Amino acid sequence: MVVLAASVLSKSGKVLVSRQFVDMTRIRIEGLLAAFPKLVGTGKQHTYVETENVRYVYQPIEALYLLLVTNKQSNILEDLETLRLLSKLVPEYCYSLDEEGICKTAFELIFAFDEVICLGHKENVTVAQVKQYCEMESHEEKLHKLVLQSKINETKDVMKRKASEIDKSKIDKNKGDKGGFMSMGSGRIESSFSDMSISSSGSGFGSSSGLGLTADVDSFSTKSKGRQLSSATAPPKGLGMQLGKSQKTNQFLESLKAEGELIVEDAQPRAGQARVAAAAPTDPITLTAEEKLNVTLKRDGGISNFDVQGTLSLQILNQEDALIQVQTETGGNPGILFKTHPNMNKELFSNENILGLKDPNRPFPTGSAGDAAGVGLLKWRMQSADESMVPLTINCWPSVSGNETYVSIEYEASAMFDLRNVVISVPLPALREAPDVRQIDGEWRYDSRNSVLEWSILLIDNSNRSGSMEFVVPPADSSVFFPISVRFSATSTYSDLKVVNIIPLRGGGAPPPKFSQRTNLITENYQVV
Repeated sequence: MVVLAASVLSKSGKVLVSRQFVDMTRIRIEGLLAAFPKLVGTGKQHTYVETENVRYVYQPIEALYLLLVTNKQSNILEDLETLRLLSKLVPEYCYSLDEEGICKTAFELIFAFDEVICLGHKENVTVAQVKQYCEMESHEEKLHKLVLQSKINETKDVMKRKASEIDKSKIDKNKGDKGGFMSMGSGRIESSFSDMSISSSGSGFGSSSGLGLTADVDSFSTKSKGRQLSSATAPPKGLGMQLGKSQKTNQFLESLKAEGELIVEDAQPRAGQARVAAAAPTDPITLTAEEKLNVTLKRDGGISNFDVQGTLSLQILNQEDALIQVQTETGGNPGILFKTHPNMNKELFSNENILGLKDPNRPFPTGSAGDAAGVGLLKWRMQSADESMVPLTINCWPSVSGNETYVSIEYEASAMFDLRNVVISVPLPALREAPDVRQIDGEWRYDSRNSVLEWSILLIDNSNRSGSMEFVVPPADSSVFFPISVRFSATSTYSDLKVVNIIPLRGGGAPPPKFSQRTNLITENYQVV
């Protein structure tokens, strides 16, 4: 058996990927592949075509052809086995079986073909082995990249020292000129303060009064020492405060990238985008009540952990609306313990359910002075061992029958909440193909890289408080299908905290400002173990 070439072609005959395994000219292989579309007939059941010199063994894959070009003396049964193995590898590396998807992963396909066929002969490998061989790391390559990165870092350090020396020599040179020195010094101070990194605590107050506002002075000294002298590369003035990563963090991320890790960096919004984001709230005052749910359920029934943590945050757009108090109404749940911010008047809240600062003449932080998520006013927590408080329970029943494992999963939702964007993630054993889903209430998706089956339900309300899914996989132990992770959100909360009114403290009989309230319940860690 000798395989001359393995190729992927479009139905129109365009060659997308071709790998030759014997010594042959480019003109000959192009001629063989160009003749293939003319030899393929329509409406025929066979998957091979023979000419005087070669045999074409092919298999349609959606809008493509997977083609093997062999000599006529090869064993067609072995050719078909090789073709079947390659047809399983192509979807593993191509997310979309079209021309664009094949071209994006062309080199990955060529490397996989090389692991299956060597000098025209099939290797005794499986799909899992091919993926493992292609993903193996090279210690020599790692070492080379680390050495190269260390040289780059050393060069950067030398460059910074030289720049600092030039900067210092210019300052010494201009010491005699008092006016010139003052002019340059003011420019340095202005540039350094524009680069100052200022951050605000998520639960504190970021106003000019100093509540929770911290300045990173180290970034000021670092920027002033390493300032570039060229006016073309100097940071422009008037951009305001900038947030930046330290040099050590950047070097660590670069080393991870060099080792092949996928790094998702935080996007740095521009000034224009920040202004648009700040103007998103339409009402002058917005209050957000959010609860995070941590639940651990036992696979045989019962609950081992149930914890709810909630926060109430305030966001004010205009300074004239900042002198206020917030009147609330709790749901009367005795299991919830409320705790106000240290700057709030605790007695006022415990007696009248009104949230206000200890100093009534002090306004709340507004606009960009506060955190983007708002100012934290109130926290609460609830813990329980009552299983009836759980909004969603999951039952998983794996059973082995012959050479297959049947897995039945059922959910039951409480009537307390309408759950949105529900995703139930079930871990699976390592599979060559996607599981056989026999029945499902909703939609499913198989993540082959992490070997996880995701069951998605857009909305769970009174029309579908219970549902089930059944799928089949090869024989596996029942512990493989745990822990099951669950994600969802809801627009109502356990505390049922409501903002009744906004009380203005300014005189003049001005009407209370308009406000809006948002409530949200999300899962932070929800598992069945």
